[in-house]
Amino acid sequence: MSKANASTFLKRQFGRGLGASLLLSLLSPATALAQQGPLPVDVAAPLQAKIIDWNEYTGRFEAVERVELRARVSGYLDAIKFRDGQLVKKGEVLFVVDPRPFQAAHSRAEAELQAAQAEQTRAAADLVRGEELVSNRTLSESVLDERRAVKLQSDAQVAIAEAALRTAALDLEFTEVKAPFSGRISATEVDVGNLVTTGETELAVLVSINPIHLVFTASEADFLRYSRLNAEGSRPSSRNAANRVEARLIDEQGWPHHGKMDFVDNEIDPNAGTITGRAIFTNDDDLLTPGLFARLRLVGSGEYEAQLLPDTAILSDQARKIVLTLAPLAAEDPRKPQCGEAPCQEVVAKVVTLGAIHRGLRVIKSGLSPEDRVIVSGVQRARPGGLVIPQPTELDFAGPDAATNGD
Repeated sequence: MSKANASTFLKRQFGRGLGASLLLSLLSPATALAQQGPLPVDVAAPLQAKIIDWNEYTGRFEAVERVELRARVSGYLDAIKFRDGQLVKKGEVLFVVDPRPFQAAHSRAEAELQAAQAEQTRAAADLVRGEELVSNRTLSESVLDERRAVKLQSDAQVAIAEAALRTAALDLEFTEVKAPFSGRISATEVDVGNLVTTGETELAVLVSINPIHLVFTASEADFLRYSRLNAEGSRPSSRNAANRVEARLIDEQGWPHHGKMDFVDNEIDPNAGTITGRAIFTNDDDLLTPGLFARLRLVGSGEYEAQLLPDTAILSDQARKIVLTLAPLAAEDPRKPQCGEAPCQEVVAKVVTLGAIHRGLRVIKSGLSPEDRVIVSGVQRARPGGLVIPQPTELDFAGPDAATNGD
């Protein structure tokens, strides 16, 4: 039904006033907007700023050092010197295996060394006397050779006894299981009185706390982009430079934790198409715990001049992102009478490529020029090809830098 036919029908059915109002409800929004004439909208030039892109990843904190504590001698556990979960210092005694058998073995080794040294002293004296007797021709050379052999044998026995004593001393020392580094210890896996077997029985797990690693994976595409930036000299590789990184936990805003890269793997995982990276953070307040998830951001570009717009100025057209810009009317444009004395302009849609959020504004990577004037408020009053009355305004940053990957 045409507009005229619809109006006639409604007038006949409901009267002139009601028919007119119902007719407006049947018209499309675009037709209604055209009937109202050009409407005012806020327009602004894209904000210009020098920025750096950041790439975001999800990672997990891991201890720089982690060790499963095991006894180096077998025996019955005699004492536990810590409270489960406490912080311990390097060299602190954590477990004690019953030392009495090892003290006895050490004493025996000391005695055997003394006996070997006594035999060595006697053999040395016999050799000296033998050499004097041979010079007086009162002792044969063959007997002297025997005394030399005894002396060498006694020297060897002393060396064997010294080695046995060192072994016994080590075993006695190993009855105390000490912290190899400072950190936080887990709950103990055994109780006093249990038999501990060398190299088999796990006593507890010790992890370092400060500093701490954050391990994450990056895509093959990101790896290639970073490699090309390094080749161009725009940004050094994290393999060779301690590039800045920032992180936040799931309940934090902004990026309160600052660290640096300290490792990139030497190969890409062929199954996942990713490469492992690692950053290191200080952890003075003991907040960061191994196993925690975190978001990490890493510098993804060199500094460049960017154009920025508020997200409210960006529209979606299926898979594309567009912004509405303005163009002046031609002198012979037949729509000029609609404007009256208002300086109206035509709405032109432009397809843009989005980048990161920078201080509350969206980076526009392509599709706009600095001379464009963009509708930043009142986009619902405009449609491509329609007319609007521009009201100039200026953009400003909405907040602190909170750059993330673009959509």
